[in-house]
Amino acid sequence: MSEPATLEIISDNNISEDEVIFPPGDILSDEPPLESDLHREQIDLLIRILKLWWRDRQDFYASGNLTIYYSPNQKKSEYFRGPDFFVVLGTQKKDRKSWVVWQEDGKYPNLIVEILSSSTTAVDKGLKKQVYQDTFRTPDYFWFDPVTMELQGFHLVDGKYQEIQVTTDGRLWSQQLELYLGVYEGKLRFFTTENQLILSSEDLAEQERLRAEQAEERAQQAEQEIARLREALRIQGIDLENI
Repeated sequence: MSEPATLEIISDNNISEDEVIFPPGDILSDEPPLESDLHREQIDLLIRILKLWWRDRQDFYASGNLTIYYSPNQKKSEYFRGPDFFVVLGTQKKDRKSWVVWQEDGKYPNLIVEILSSSTTAVDKGLKKQVYQDTFRTPDYFWFDPVTMELQGFHLVDGKYQEIQVTTDGRLWSQQLELYLGVYEGKLRFFTTENQLILSSEDLAEQERLRAEQAEERAQQAEQEIARLREALRIQGIDLENI
């Protein structure tokens, strides 16, 4: 969510800015706190669900509210953005402190999702969209408003973003993830090619809880039916223990 800015450099008469060397992988993210619980929960949900869905894959990186440094001069002090949610394909699955393009074989995100707010909407729909199109060349770009439920997506065609057409179910196709994005119970979620909701860990736990409850109910009903039959036979003078 950060905007390009020049960071303050502690001056030293014997060291110039160009001589400052940042160790590989040690450039920290520089993102401000998220604006609301809605934003934090939504970003966390997307990350957790995709990692769970792709748990057997080792060739992607998914994160959110993390700084992407992309200075052609390889300087931390210039050209950086912090997408709310992004996915990079064809890379090593490991934890990072930030995404530093020049330390990642020049790779930019394959997909970006921005979570809109009153203070970021204009930038997300304007300047950021332009940067993601012209500089990042990110194939899939989406934005979602957790208050109004506005969802819009774009796919890069011949270097320009073309709006992704909404399906009859109100979902948008991501060519990069090969999944649909859509709104479910007020949250942005992923759906399979068969339009099945991809479950979160909480969904799976709830599903398992319901299965256990149903199994217990069936067992109780079976016991009650057996007791009823035993009583019916007893009334008829039939003792099962003597059969």
